[in-house]
Amino acid sequence: MTELSPATRTRVTRALRSHRIETPSWAFGNSGTRFKVFGQKGVPRTPYEKVADAAAVHRFTGVAPSIALHIPWDAVDDYADLARHAAECGVALGTVNANVFQDDDYRLGSVANPDPGIRRKAVGHLLECVDVMDRTGSADLKLWFADGTNYPGQDDACARQDRMADALRETYDRLGSGQRMLLEYKLFEPAFYLTDVPDWGTAYLHCVATGERAQVVIDTGHHAPGTNIEFIVATLLRAGRLGGFDFNSRFYADDDLMVGAADPFQLFRIMYEIVRADALAPEAGIAFMLDQCHNIEPKIPAVIRSVMNVQEATAKALLVDAAALATAQREGDVLGANAVFMDAYATDVRPLLGELREDMGLDPDPLAAYARSGYAERVRAERLGGQAAGWGA
Repeated sequence: MTELSPATRTRVTRALRSHRIETPSWAFGNSGTRFKVFGQKGVPRTPYEKVADAAAVHRFTGVAPSIALHIPWDAVDDYADLARHAAECGVALGTVNANVFQDDDYRLGSVANPDPGIRRKAVGHLLECVDVMDRTGSADLKLWFADGTNYPGQDDACARQDRMADALRETYDRLGSGQRMLLEYKLFEPAFYLTDVPDWGTAYLHCVATGERAQVVIDTGHHAPGTNIEFIVATLLRAGRLGGFDFNSRFYADDDLMVGAADPFQLFRIMYEIVRADALAPEAGIAFMLDQCHNIEPKIPAVIRSVMNVQEATAKALLVDAAALATAQREGDVLGANAVFMDAYATDVRPLLGELREDMGLDPDPLAAYARSGYAERVRAERLGGQAAGWGA
């Protein structure tokens, strides 16, 4: 590792110590492709067991203290009891994600559906999710809509935008004073001709029209190939409308692979924009969430690895020499400015992160510590019978 000054080490480790990464409940269940769901032994059967697995990730990483819920996948009779269970496990319930894409009624869309009865059903679910937030103490409602059309002329694009806006406004008005709405966008799929919220610009326009606590969330897998995601990050930060991330990795489309797997340099560039804007600390209000499905790899180690990937990219971003970069930019030194970036990216930050974990009372190698813990063997033995959590295909 490049020799770092004591002041730099202190600054970087202080920032990394306070950084928080939320894990998704659905990452711990069975998942797969549209052709096949691959079952694994020991996966959770209930939201309570998902919380226990998220707590295991936090025990070995120290920076993943909350778990996002997906309703109705994680519906329970008593959300206050689930919150108490989470606290006993050492984590908290985090973002509440709505699901208006799996019912047969939503074949032609949910809140943008031409049928007013189906729109009413979809908005009712969004309001139900705010009720869940009230019971769990969650501050964020995350909305992603599969709404769109497959063929030209299938529906009126402007009318669909009006319906979307009405649904967002009604849901926003139900939020409590300390709660936010995070609107996600996606280029395509499952709608192939027109997606009602296909890009950051559309999401941004809806958020501005809805209210100041409506913000855009960036799923790193939801863009066309070659999209400069870090520019989107910088633009939304500048506008004060970046609410958070759904971190994953893509090769072709919405692959939902481990974050940083396809392009770790892109993850570094994204995190640099966050660091440059001084938006890394929790008080900045950026929700750093994983949104991944681990189809062929073991679940908990994959989530641990993903948290570590975000930490490594963040550590490198924190090492960018801001003064040297600013000087090179002012002087028009193209190669010099790029070299500042590349020097930080080329730094091996793993020893620094290992030292930080030891200072936090953790094992420097979270994956090795998890493998030695016996947790995987224990849950495989305990979680026999019942219905494993996951989604069908």
